[in-house]
Amino acid sequence: MDRQQLQKFVQYLISEHHTEVLPTAQKLADEILQQRSEINQIPGAPDPTAGASADDEHSWHLDEEQVCEQVKSYLSQGAYYNANKQLNSLFSKVREMLRAQDSNGARMLTLITEQFLSDPRLQLWRNQGTPMSDKCRQLWDQLGSLWVCIVLNPNCTQHEKQQWKALLEKWTVIDVCPPEDPDFRLQQGSRDSYSNRDRDRDRYDDRYRDRDRYADRERDRRDRRDRDRERERDRNRAAYDSSDSSEEDDDDYNPRNNKRLRLAGSHSKSQIPALPRSIFHSDTYCSHVPDTSSSGSFNSQGQPLWHESIPLCASRVDSLRSHGHMEAALRLAVSVVRTMKQQQLIAQRKWHESQQNTSSSSKSQPSCKVTAYIVGMEDQHNNIRPRYHHVPVVGSRDRSETYLTLAFEVALIGLGQQRIMPVGLYAQEKACKQEDRLIAKLQEIELDNSLVAVLRRQAIILLEGGPTSGLGIGIHPESIPMHTFARFLFLSLLNYYPDLAYEVGLRAMRLPLLEEHEDSDDPLGGNASSSLMMSRSPRWFTLGHIETQQCALSSTMLSAAKGEVMRLRTVLESSQRHIHSSSHLFKLAQDAFRFATPENGPRHPTLLSVAFELGLQVMRMTLSSLNWRRREMVRWLVTCATEVGVDALISIMQNWYQFFTATEATGPVATTIMSHGTIMRLNLIFTQQEELSSCARTLALQCATKDPPNCALNALTLCENEALAFETAYQIVVDAASHIMTSSQLFTIARYMEHRGYPTRAYKLAMLAMKNVHLAYNQDTHPAINDIHWACALSHSLGKTELSNMIPLLVKNVQCATVLSDILRRCSMTAPGISCPHPPPLDNGKHQNHPHRSRSCTAGGIKPLSYDRPPLRQLLEAAVAAYINTTHSRLTHISPRHYGDFIDFLTKARDTFILAHDGHVQFTQLIENMKVAYKGKKKLMFLVKERFG
Repeated sequence: MDRQQLQKFVQYLISEHHTEVLPTAQKLADEILQQRSEINQIPGAPDPTAGASADDEHSWHLDEEQVCEQVKSYLSQGAYYNANKQLNSLFSKVREMLRAQDSNGARMLTLITEQFLSDPRLQLWRNQGTPMSDKCRQLWDQLGSLWVCIVLNPNCTQHEKQQWKALLEKWTVIDVCPPEDPDFRLQQGSRDSYSNRDRDRDRYDDRYRDRDRYADRERDRRDRRDRDRERERDRNRAAYDSSDSSEEDDDDYNPRNNKRLRLAGSHSKSQIPALPRSIFHSDTYCSHVPDTSSSGSFNSQGQPLWHESIPLCASRVDSLRSHGHMEAALRLAVSVVRTMKQQQLIAQRKWHESQQNTSSSSKSQPSCKVTAYIVGMEDQHNNIRPRYHHVPVVGSRDRSETYLTLAFEVALIGLGQQRIMPVGLYAQEKACKQEDRLIAKLQEIELDNSLVAVLRRQAIILLEGGPTSGLGIGIHPESIPMHTFARFLFLSLLNYYPDLAYEVGLRAMRLPLLEEHEDSDDPLGGNASSSLMMSRSPRWFTLGHIETQQCALSSTMLSAAKGEVMRLRTVLESSQRHIHSSSHLFKLAQDAFRFATPENGPRHPTLLSVAFELGLQVMRMTLSSLNWRRREMVRWLVTCATEVGVDALISIMQNWYQFFTATEATGPVATTIMSHGTIMRLNLIFTQQEELSSCARTLALQCATKDPPNCALNALTLCENEALAFETAYQIVVDAASHIMTSSQLFTIARYMEHRGYPTRAYKLAMLAMKNVHLAYNQDTHPAINDIHWACALSHSLGKTELSNMIPLLVKNVQCATVLSDILRRCSMTAPGISCPHPPPLDNGKHQNHPHRSRSCTAGGIKPLSYDRPPLRQLLEAAVAAYINTTHSRLTHISPRHYGDFIDFLTKARDTFILAHDGHVQFTQLIENMKVAYKGKKKLMFLVKERFG
């Protein structure tokens, strides 16, 4: 602003607030008019928008009303992407304020929390008993993490701690405040499941209880000595204790039913050991004075240790970083990493000592939150892949110890710890995602000799570890499997220490939870988790993901071992023993087949045989249970066996009952194997072709005997080139026709026989089929009509004797007048033994013309059959009787809209009646009876008189 604008600005400001600023304005005006005043001696003027100086406390203006309105607006938008993005931006703003040491950071988080608690969806979810949405859960998790950062601020005053404690306690008693465990339901069943689970764990840990109780007493004794020594040493030193915030936490914290805003990891002051203040007060990481008191505050090299629970340590590091104490956070992280390394070695030593007297067992360990320790390595909001380098640890005597190796090693320790699967879907999915994220971070690091050495050392420790290691000999059945982590270790170690890599991979293949239920394959989807896990408590909601990772680990090892027979065999046996899902085994078999038959490159016969063996196991697993992919599995196995060779094809046909049903064996298996394409692909010699054909015929006869209705046709097809086998299969069909097979199946086989040039056998099967056919008067669209026409045409073409045998069956089982009249006309058009016109097929052309039925209708002066003589006389009488019965049946329930169809029906009936010598009289009598019996239907009778007189 220029001089005139500034003058107007000052005048308007004084005019608007004359009562407040007028005395100050007059005082400043008097000082400006004095030439020797302090204001005139200082050049320039203060900038009211610059804020406080760097050393002063930052206290910017916070528009509380605007913050509340923004949060309320974003929450009202639900789970939309933009709303969540804006709320995450607010959380980032809070962290930015904490990092700048702005005192409004806690106030802003308080306002956000109050708006979250006022969200109307909380009450709705509570009343309906429905779980909170995942997006909302994630926002609440971030809210809780920010509060942990604030209450663990080492610079906060006692008054601020009291205020925050009062706020948190007030919020936790609100009914709609969500619990820390979002999947917890306070029900009797839930309580029972938790108590059962705890009781099982207690039984499982019985062996270690006495030893742990003794270790706890020793730890308490060391802690008391440590506190005495620390108080004596720091009596005259200024205290800078960051652990006081835990003094305000509540005791007896229960994460299952406590509210989400309760401070996680709470302990009383007496439970936390005295902390070595050199971590904050010194720029070095080591006193270089060994700890001779055996208190555990320093290691053998004089480096400080930090004995707190891992989640609380991670929260402290996060809090220090959030408040701008980067160096202190780094020093604390280094101390915690060293503590974890020491505890790992101590646990391993105790395990080896206990192995001398006791057998292997297992004990669960809590989950390790290690992502907070990868500090100073990468900005989490930077999408550019970082390039890491080694920076030596200040004060360390070990030249190979760098911040990168420590971060790498603590991630391996945390991922390799044995930890119990959490309860609830959200917690389990969160654990999987955190593990995947941490492994993705590790994969971004380019390995060098130092990191490979760390990998090797940790892999050996984990393999030789006891109950604390997820790769140890004995693990708890409910501990989280190590498949994803082991796959990372395997790929990282493979090029440097292949033996160690395979040992890690094979050890991690186990899945104890399913190994207790050997026959737990899912009857519908081939997944063991669907039926077993939904009935047990607590449920493993992520078991499908876990089994997928197990399959991926096995697939990776198979691909790496494709050139080594012994290792391939070992991986195969491990996969067959530990993978319990047929779908995942099938996926593994497909992967092995793909690795063994690359498009460009040499084939791997050993790996191909592994894929074949896996496919055979899949067939065994799914033979007695339903699987929607079973048909695909059978086709794939035949393809795989074809690639393996003729011996594999002969093997599956000779032992078909172990892998296939009878229908599958004669259908997609034997038919595909005996196809021309398979023979040409294998380039078989004549003796090999004969051997395959003999196996196929033997299989066909066995299957036809076991399941004639479904296998007879395929069996006849497979045996058609060998007379004795074909006759045997035909006899099996004849024997089963009377009590097992349906008319439709018999008609299909009879048509096949006619097509192959066996009309007599076809006629015999058609007669057997006709015995099982029954058509009522109103079934003029029955699917068997076309087969009946074909059977009568076949009988007529064979001769008068065959037709005479067929007609009594036809009259007995068919009451449909239109079918009988159609057959009557066709049989009368030509003489017996000569093919007669056949109706167009009703089912897309099953019927074909054949040589034995192609003789001319005018051959040799043979006369057609007469209606007045057998066998057509019986058929004509049956047709007339059927028309009479059908007429009366249709008139019983006829409606005016069907009058036209009924008149057309009577027209067809008259055409059939007049074929008899007294047919005209019978039809006239039928019409007269109708006029008398149904005289009330005047409109219908008028139409009858109009058409028939």
